Amino acid sequence: MQVQPSLFGDASARAALPLLGEQKDIRYYASNARSVLNGPATTGMGFWSINPFVGCAFGCAYCYARYAHRYVAERVAASQAADRFTADAGELPPWLAFERRILVKREAGAIVRRELRRPARYEALQRETVVIGTATDPYQPAERRFRVTRGVLEVLAEQRGMSVTIITKSPLVTRDVDLLSRINERSELSVHVSLITVDRELARRLEPRAPTPEARLRAIARLRSHGIEVGVNCMPVLPGITDAPAQVEALVQSVAGANASYLAACALRLQSTARARYLPFIEAEFPELASRYRATYARGHQAGERYREGLRERFAAVCARNGLEFSQRYRAADDADEAEAPPAVPEPQLGLWV
Repeated sequence: MQVQPSLFGDASARAALPLLGEQKDIRYYASNARSVLNGPATTGMGFWSINPFVGCAFGCAYCYARYAHRYVAERVAASQAADRFTADAGELPPWLAFERRILVKREAGAIVRRELRRPARYEALQRETVVIGTATDPYQPAERRFRVTRGVLEVLAEQRGMSVTIITKSPLVTRDVDLLSRINERSELSVHVSLITVDRELARRLEPRAPTPEARLRAIARLRSHGIEVGVNCMPVLPGITDAPAQVEALVQSVAGANASYLAACALRLQSTARARYLPFIEAEFPELASRYRATYARGHQAGERYREGLRERFAAVCARNGLEFSQRYRAADDADEAEAPPAVPEPQLGLWV
């Protein structure tokens, strides 16, 4: 496998990835990445993305981004930097290595600063949104120690006329309210807080190491008190687990009570890597739903259009009753996926899941 120099540098610069520290059963390694900005041409999305970490300690059962960890580990090995990280990660199942062997892009802020000095890159970043945290949470526990995300924000706070979005589950984002306020004054800023349930016990089963729903709601309220736009991503909605009418009502009421700017929701998607972790999780934790999940996702990575449309209608109605804007910004992508997907087997509809 050939390694791109922009990611790992020349052969002379390739070195073992140092172990930065351990916390309980999680080990943190320094990344030697030389680029942290992923452009639309690379991702296929209409924005630039920055992920300060590879891997995520929150361990959400439904996480779609587990593929990224194996991909990077393979690239590290191919770069002849095969060392303790490669061996260490290889001792765990890939889905678990994603949660327990975290790569830290310590120089991310400096790299972004260098990139912004390039006129072509600066102009490109002025045209499209920069999204921080598309694959792994930028405010996972490692950020308290390594402050990588804050370093990136310090650079972005110096700019004007940009569009910046942050996606996180963590109230740690409020630590950086000084920088967020500065970015909000000079550019467009939106923080997206991910929250799929306000049931604390259920959240602990689904997202075993993520902050509690109550902590996230407090973070939303605090950011809003500083005039920062905060959307809530109820993503993914898990069929048969978080889509019941009472659950949706409780979630929307709590989000509205925290004064969120809007809420967006979409149903679970299961690409191959996520499927390999999530379906065994369902077998173990919700065995009564296992056969229905197998039927629903038998030949495609998402639930059918009737379920998704019913889900949108449910959220829209509950949001309207609670005076909260319901965002439909993900509907076009869902519809495009449906048009490209192979025919699916008959699946449970909304009323059968709840």
